[in-house]
Amino acid sequence: MSIGKAFVGVSTCRMPKNGNEYDSVSRYYSEAVANVSEAIPLGIPALGEKLDSDALLDHLDGVLFTGSPSNVDPKHYAGEQSDEGTLHDPARDATTLPLIKKVLEKGIPMLAICRGYQELNVVFGGTLFQKVQDQPEKMDHRADMTGAIEDRFALAHDIELVSGGILSGLNSDPVVKVNSVHAQGIDRLGEGLTIEAYAPDGLVEAVSVSGASAFALAVQWHPEWNASDNEFSNKIFKAFGDACRERARRR
Repeated sequence: MSIGKAFVGVSTCRMPKNGNEYDSVSRYYSEAVANVSEAIPLGIPALGEKLDSDALLDHLDGVLFTGSPSNVDPKHYAGEQSDEGTLHDPARDATTLPLIKKVLEKGIPMLAICRGYQELNVVFGGTLFQKVQDQPEKMDHRADMTGAIEDRFALAHDIELVSGGILSGLNSDPVVKVNSVHAQGIDRLGEGLTIEAYAPDGLVEAVSVSGASAFALAVQWHPEWNASDNEFSNKIFKAFGDACRERARRR
């Protein structure tokens, strides 16, 4: 008997506009979940402690922690105060950081992208570079945000997949090209995370949760962009969708 599609929570950001505030997320995340993972995406509002996360997670088969224009507030990893003008989102921090812990505790499949990837590292006690481009011997991983969106999310550099990891199991070639749209990145790796991929400058580009009871992968790049057309991105979202359907069968 068919159980139908899995339900996947998609984290949102608290975005001010015209004197109002919106819980918003790029459509590319929801489309990747719907079209490639073949699951039903449901937005998770940035309500912080007002979100009944236990009740929510009882009805979800997976959670996607998305990227964002904002950065994790450095107070969450004892980092230096951000430069003036740096965009933060306290409502998102208050929602996603504790939610990641509960998702893992409950054995719910998760995929984390860009800001979500950095959030996972912070949850595990790791730290972040606020400006990767200012670090010795590191590349500039930012994209030109004034250009067309197709140029911003175009493939930018190779990554090397670590043998024996989740990603290497999805791809026969140990080297694959990805896009690059970030200024922050992992500095000290959180304890309990396993490195899945490196950039050419040695920056950690992907991690998984060591010993996780369900799919738990995080990547620094943006596989949601044209996920249907990019073979590697397609494999990531399909693997996530398979894990969510397995959760749905058990649930």
